[in-house]
Amino acid sequence: MTPPEGAAAHHRALESLYAAAPINRLFESRLEIVEPGVARIRFRVDQRHFHAAGAAHGTSYFKMLDDAAFYACNSLVTDRFLLTTQFSLLLTRPLGEGEVVAEGRWVSGQRRVFVAEARLIAADGEEVARGTGTFMRSRIALASLPGYAATAA
Repeated sequence: MTPPEGAAAHHRALESLYAAAPINRLFESRLEIVEPGVARIRFRVDQRHFHAAGAAHGTSYFKMLDDAAFYACNSLVTDRFLLTTQFSLLLTRPLGEGEVVAEGRWVSGQRRVFVAEARLIAADGEEVARGTGTFMRSRIALASLPGYAATAA
């Protein structure tokens, strides 16, 4: 099997970076960069993510939406790690246990600031939340991050 090159190598390296992030030990999830500017993350929500009323806490919604939007944007940037500078959420329905998909799409920006939208789709196919984020280039080189560097080399 030939190792991926160019954009495909960058996308696989971002998927590896996501998997290596310590926060993702708390969330059963898997990132897929579908194409430049589009990211999809499959999550498994369980009772560990619930608030006292028995549904997913808002922090879980934010995590899923922010990650999908972030990786959609960072799929277009091959040299630097992006940082979330702003994120707006719209929660439309309680989310219980089960599979959920976060889909992120780049909207605008190509140099320093990027904007992306994301939505959460529950196992029944219904949208339960959406969000819009703004992301900015950092000074952190992607190649300096162990999870990324191992795959992109």
